[in-house]
Amino acid sequence: MLDQMDWDLLDEGLGASVEESLYFSGVPKSKPPTTDISEHEFSCHCCYDILVSPTTLTCGHNFCRHCLALWWESSHKNECPECREKWEGFPKVNILLRDATDKLFGDVVRQRRAEIKNDPKITRSLLAFQRYGDNLGRTKTNQHKGAGFFFSGVLTALSCVAVVVLVYHWSSGVVEQHDPLISKPVSRWTPEEVLSWLEHLGPWAQLYREPFQQENVNGRLLLMLSEEELLNPPYSIENQAHRRAVLAELDRVKTLGVKPPQNLWEYKAANAGKSLFLLYALKRSPRLTIFYLYLFDYSETFLPFLHTCCPAIAHIEQSVESSFLSSQLEPNWRQWAEFLVKYLLLPYQLIAEFAWDWLATHYWTSRFIIVNTMLLSVLEGCALWRLWTGAAIRTLPRKMWNHLWKMISQGFAFALLWPFIPQFVCNCLFYWALYFSPIINIDLVVQQLMHPET
Repeated sequence: MLDQMDWDLLDEGLGASVEESLYFSGVPKSKPPTTDISEHEFSCHCCYDILVSPTTLTCGHNFCRHCLALWWESSHKNECPECREKWEGFPKVNILLRDATDKLFGDVVRQRRAEIKNDPKITRSLLAFQRYGDNLGRTKTNQHKGAGFFFSGVLTALSCVAVVVLVYHWSSGVVEQHDPLISKPVSRWTPEEVLSWLEHLGPWAQLYREPFQQENVNGRLLLMLSEEELLNPPYSIENQAHRRAVLAELDRVKTLGVKPPQNLWEYKAANAGKSLFLLYALKRSPRLTIFYLYLFDYSETFLPFLHTCCPAIAHIEQSVESSFLSSQLEPNWRQWAEFLVKYLLLPYQLIAEFAWDWLATHYWTSRFIIVNTMLLSVLEGCALWRLWTGAAIRTLPRKMWNHLWKMISQGFAFALLWPFIPQFVCNCLFYWALYFSPIINIDLVVQQLMHPET
């Protein structure tokens, strides 16, 4: 028994002496001594706590992702909070470091993640930071990939179509051809021009062409015609609806002093600056523009617009001349109710319905306007959706006030600068807004629909 104890002590002494000799000679041991892991080595240099979703920057420093998001949101700088070196690209989570912290400090990490999730400020900052990264990545990597080729081809094709249509209008003179009566005073109308004015009232007016031609009615005689004279020979307009329609249009001519425009090109020729203003204003703010027409151009523009978009209930036996006359009357309460609902919820639908009514007169132009109103409706819906999902709907009154002030200031600036702008420049702006604006809006709609929020 004593011998056995001696041998054990000898073995322990030899083992200790061998380990000491290996240690001092520089030879590594097979099993290194265990060391304690310090929490300081896995702490964030912003919050000085255990790293949660550790994010490594290009300079090598590590931070909690929410700490980095809060720093980015407050400073608006892409630089390291510690050494101020700018990072490249978009910082990503360090997966190896994240797994290490989850294993070593699992309870602490889970507790901190729960606290971060329940903090709305940190959640909004993380969401904004991720949106920034998505937009940055889409700009750099997806600009010419995937659907980009397809939509760029579509935009190119539509641009070619718009150019062809515009060249066709210019070459054929459709754009510049307009009735001279829209700018010539009524008192100076010749008998032929009076007949042309009568023909524009509709097919039913052809019944009374011959009496006007035989009497050689010019502009001055036209202004002196009364209901009694139209009822008696030689005019003999015995149909009450026909007579009232002629008198209603004659009252409009007396009020304006010229013939009212009958289509888009005549309206542009008679109101060059106003047509350009309305074209851009209806795109930017249709509600304010329609309200402007109600206040300052009620009888000549707003009433026909309302009757076209929200027509009264017409009977089957109603004739063409009766419908023409009804467009000059005050709207009933049903028309006002329908108009106000569309005005508040779907203002661009009103413009599309008005363009649809002119489809037979302006074939391609009406289609461009209808497509543009559909695209603008989608863009408006996406903007409202972003406000709702981003919990920023409470900022809507402030945005509406800023928009109102911006539109009013731009309107005054346009009114002041309009007389000094050359007509060629105005025509270019008019046709650009009419034909190329839908093409540009297609690309904007695609960008909105591909955005993660929408």
